[in-house]
Amino acid sequence: MQILRVAPWIYPDTKGGGDYHVHAMSRDQAAMGHDVTVLTTRADESLPRIEETHGYTIVRVSPGVTLLGNDVSPAVARYLWGVDADDFDVMHAHSHCYFVTNLAALKRQLGDIPLAITNHGLYSQNAPERLFSVYLKTLGRWTFNQADVVFCYTDVDKQRVRGLGVSSRIEVVANGIDTERFTSEGPESDLIDAKGPVVLFVGRFAEGKRPWLAVEAFAAVLAEHPDAELYLCGDGALREELEAQVAELEIGESVTFLGHVSYDEMPKVYRSGDVLVLPSRAEGVPRTVLEAMASGTAIVTSQLEQMADIVDSAGQMVEDMSGGALAESISDLLEPSRESEEQAIANHQWRSTVEETTMYLESIAY
Repeated sequence: MQILRVAPWIYPDTKGGGDYHVHAMSRDQAAMGHDVTVLTTRADESLPRIEETHGYTIVRVSPGVTLLGNDVSPAVARYLWGVDADDFDVMHAHSHCYFVTNLAALKRQLGDIPLAITNHGLYSQNAPERLFSVYLKTLGRWTFNQADVVFCYTDVDKQRVRGLGVSSRIEVVANGIDTERFTSEGPESDLIDAKGPVVLFVGRFAEGKRPWLAVEAFAAVLAEHPDAELYLCGDGALREELEAQVAELEIGESVTFLGHVSYDEMPKVYRSGDVLVLPSRAEGVPRTVLEAMASGTAIVTSQLEQMADIVDSAGQMVEDMSGGALAESISDLLEPSRESEEQAIANHQWRSTVEETTMYLESIAY
């Protein structure tokens, strides 16, 4: 099968859960014998325009103008309009939130190449929620409706997409992780040097992730656990604001900014942590939560309906999104007793994610 994967970014050019998903899916489908090309925008001018890596091809084009974290790229349009049904059997676009997927949908409407879209999370982490709600009811819905199949991670997300008025075929394919890498057995990370409890935040420093709530909550946790430490893995536009917040709260000695941490190091980081906190405004099924759970780390998240059955086995969801409420849940989970997360993780195997996705792509390609 000739697959054209369309994505705004790809790992390791950029470091995010969705970016790694695109890379790993392309790598593993190539290992299965499929011919995979990834069309993406160039995060760094020094990166090659065309690169063969891990068995698949990356084509990087100019990002154009960036608006609210979204690359509006005429170069993506030029590439898409230069291909036809003889070049690829199927297009697979990642996330309806991005202009590159809007262009793939337009290509599908005007051409003959079948299209699949993976919904990595219904709402954007960068655009204001009210603005994006309007988008979902207009261009977002239209984009979904051009797809021959839409992939959602959970039945809850399937119903949410259907509730927008989307009539396309929707298949539920669970987001998976490599449970041979992410396990509670193994060494801890040299990056984390802590004598007391360790609280982790892993993700982009973006508005939708609300990392400032993790910092605010941790300041309150210190009152009960004065030897606790917070490690923030990630980077982004809000870094300076977070550093200023830490200084204002006078908790700098207990907070460490690790920046981007390599994927190879992350299993050790999770094993070094006691609690992962994710106060996001919206998510799909974030890899960070699954990876942390598989590594034996407890979870505190915002109220994410689609994650309830998963998080309930190894953590808590916080309905009142305030620093105080988060702090209470973090402190509770720093106590030694919690339930096993093995069954929840058993339903999120990366191998199954790749196999099911490939099966559905083949169903629309031929």
